[in-house]
Amino acid sequence: MDIVLISFLTNTVFVLALGWYLITNLQWYDYKIERVVLKHHKWWWHGLYFILPFFVYFVSGQFFALFLLFFYLPSLIYWHFNLDKRLVLTWRVKRFFILLTGLTLFLNFLCLMRGGCATFGVFMPLALAYIVSLGIEKFLFATYRKVAAKKLASMPSLQIVAVTGSYGKTSIKNFIAQILSVRYRVYATPRSVNTIGGIIRDVNESLPEDAEVYVCEAGARQIGDIYTISQFLNPQIVVVGAVGPQHLEYFKTVENIKRAKLEIMHSNRLKHALVHSSVTDEVHEKVQFFGDGITNVNGTLEGLDFDLSLNDKTVHFHTNLLGNFNTINLNAAVLVALSLGLSEEEIVKGVASLASVEHRLQRIDAGGKIILDDGYNGNIDGMLEGVRLCALHKGRKVIVTPGLVESTEALNLRLIEAINKVFDLVIVTGALNSELFEKHLKVKKVILLKDKTTLTGTLGKKTHSGDIILFANDAPNFI
Repeated sequence: MDIVLISFLTNTVFVLALGWYLITNLQWYDYKIERVVLKHHKWWWHGLYFILPFFVYFVSGQFFALFLLFFYLPSLIYWHFNLDKRLVLTWRVKRFFILLTGLTLFLNFLCLMRGGCATFGVFMPLALAYIVSLGIEKFLFATYRKVAAKKLASMPSLQIVAVTGSYGKTSIKNFIAQILSVRYRVYATPRSVNTIGGIIRDVNESLPEDAEVYVCEAGARQIGDIYTISQFLNPQIVVVGAVGPQHLEYFKTVENIKRAKLEIMHSNRLKHALVHSSVTDEVHEKVQFFGDGITNVNGTLEGLDFDLSLNDKTVHFHTNLLGNFNTINLNAAVLVALSLGLSEEEIVKGVASLASVEHRLQRIDAGGKIILDDGYNGNIDGMLEGVRLCALHKGRKVIVTPGLVESTEALNLRLIEAINKVFDLVIVTGALNSELFEKHLKVKKVILLKDKTTLTGTLGKKTHSGDIILFANDAPNFI
């Protein structure tokens, strides 16, 4: 009986541990099991934390309890606490664990009532918990969507602006919201919320009922994602920002990316579409192209000046934002403001008062060092602009980067070439591009950090007052 009890408890703990690993990975990859299996950047983790212990469970017999206690659980706990993006215990995750626990106990008791099993099941409770959880979440999603749609329908005067593109979505969204706030009650989706699930939750929980303008960001991992968002929101104004080789891992070609982004135009209430000239040249009565009327750009470490052609005349703008690429984002925001009735004077003042978007070429002065935090910028043009700005600094130059993620080797080599011309110290974080960087970097000092937990200490030791430090892109350590 003691052996049976130990087996029962061991099985329960083991299944829950495997469940912890599974749901953590599902949360990273938008709860898509096919992405966890086929798109994972560190597939060997699956082998070490899922497949190997699964195999050991069925071959080690009564000795598995020792394996679980002294190897698997300690290694899984160590893995968890070394993640920089740990599992967030949302209600979806809690529901999964309630299901998994209940199913595991039920199946184990059922096994005992039948006179015992040679081995308690592992795969069955995990599979059933995933399938049942998926069904529950689809039901809840449909319910929440109806509630959100009803709320939007109760706000007929609400102007909805939807923003998409490969680059600058979050910046454009924030610039639009800040500029329009001088006249309207504006609400924008928080942070980088840009999936249909996130938007539905945002509408239900956070969209104020007295809002006059809702500025929403739309992202995609596959064809159809943005179409679904557009059909749900039916925005009156849409913005399609610059498109390039971002997320090629999912879309395969730039043409597919363009097609996915243009799905935003499938709105039943569309009045005005602002489309960057890099996306298409197809003329449409509701489309206005932007990005080509920008002149006299002067971007420094102190701010940005540029001229913009508006209503057949040239208007000068100044902002404390950094990065020449922001002229494109600002061009879109200015045109949205014009379409919603703001005066030229209001727009110029609004642009001048814009605050930088967090982690997007955000300047921070601390301890005599200039820090350019561009951690949320993962495209080649934006990263090269950060490099250009650092080149303007007369002191020592340091860059912290994992390189480009979900991109190509050719674009990473372009980045490395630019880095070689400017920086004195390069700190490469993560293993994704470390071999490529180590092979091609030709700077004075290179530090490879596969564990980002040591980054703060490394910067404290290796950087000094007078340095400029660029954080160019950031990737969680599961990539």
